Amino acid sequence: MKLWQKNTTSLKEVELFTVGNDREFDLLLAPFDVLGNIAHAKMLATVGLLTEEEKNILVKELQHIYTSVQHSEFKIQDDIEDVHSQVEFLLTQKLGDTGKKIHSARSRNDQVLVDIKLYLRNELEELVKSIDQFFDLLQEKSEQHKDLLLPGYTHLQLAMPSSFGLWFGAYAESLVDDMVTLKAAFDVVNKNPLGSAAGYGSSFPINRKLTTELLGFDSLNYNVVYAQMGRGKAERIVASALSNVADTLSRLSMDACIFLNQNFGFISFPAELTTGSSIMPHKKNPDVFELIRSHCNQIKSLPNEIMLMTTNLPSGYHRDLQLLKEHLFPAFKTLHTCLEMAGLMLSNIEINRDILEDKKYQYLFSVEEVNKLVTAGMPFRDAYKKVGLNIENDEFHYSTKLHHTHEGSIGNLCNDEISSMMEKVIGSFPFAGIKTKLSSLLSD
Repeated sequence: MKLWQKNTTSLKEVELFTVGNDREFDLLLAPFDVLGNIAHAKMLATVGLLTEEEKNILVKELQHIYTSVQHSEFKIQDDIEDVHSQVEFLLTQKLGDTGKKIHSARSRNDQVLVDIKLYLRNELEELVKSIDQFFDLLQEKSEQHKDLLLPGYTHLQLAMPSSFGLWFGAYAESLVDDMVTLKAAFDVVNKNPLGSAAGYGSSFPINRKLTTELLGFDSLNYNVVYAQMGRGKAERIVASALSNVADTLSRLSMDACIFLNQNFGFISFPAELTTGSSIMPHKKNPDVFELIRSHCNQIKSLPNEIMLMTTNLPSGYHRDLQLLKEHLFPAFKTLHTCLEMAGLMLSNIEINRDILEDKKYQYLFSVEEVNKLVTAGMPFRDAYKKVGLNIENDEFHYSTKLHHTHEGSIGNLCNDEISSMMEKVIGSFPFAGIKTKLSSLLSD
């Protein structure tokens, strides 16, 4: 069954090619397709395209289908093209002509648009929860190890003293900015395209603001042409936000791989969290971090993939857009897994203490000695030159005792302020209100 089919049957090869893997990914959209149908049915009744009785039996049956989805009982039959066709088939099979009325005043184009918006909105909420948990772990580790120093590098050369408190806290604050971009993506996604039909609206007197309210969207994609043009753009913006999170995890993973290297020896992990070698019995490989790095680098390429797949498309719908699901949808699961595994590793990290007592790190403290001279009254350029000459003449003397007090420094991490920023961003997501709206659709 196809929503667009009349009396002509497509060549089998054409059908297989055009459907592709769509049915597999459509199963992820099933609960959201049902929610969109419920809202649409309620709206149709208010404009006279359904009777109150028809609306009630449609909503009841859709709620039944939703329950079957939640219990993993919903399937897309082999001879049915997609989730939209399957839901309409089930309604028609059970309710006859009343089921056939559900498609009035819309197109499969705006159906898939609203399904994807609802799906992305839900996935972003779940991702926010995962990031928040990992953020809390980073903050906890930052406080726990705030007094333990480690080398700081620029150009991968010894630079200045850092601390594990700074290192963990840096990635925590990075996630705050990543969360800001996720909120921006969420705001783009949280607009209702339903009612744009095939991209040019409908001659029926539909009420698009009502479906917006029922589905918990913040507002409409008002212009019906833009509602269709938004497909691809919304996915690209979401992919960009995911890539920011992935970049944070990838960089953290690279640090961990370096710090675990025996030539650095800053951190270690229990043997069961590392892997060995088939011929080298001493090996403890950071495979988890290496795979996180690779998975996340792949996610970082996602915005460009989507950009290229939608390059030079004119306005209106094009089948190219179908393929975006295959690229974007799996990225959510991959990123969740990477966050979970990074959390597992950092929960069991072992920090080597007194790293900077080793004399090979002595020049990390050159700036500290310059600053001491400046504090005593010597002009900075003279102090810089004096310490430089001492280093050249092997007369450099230093202390590992530090006294950094400004905001965000070794001695003043400002973790409370960073946590407040994260709480503010997370608090700006309207998750509770959306949940209330969708719960009403399923219970009325």
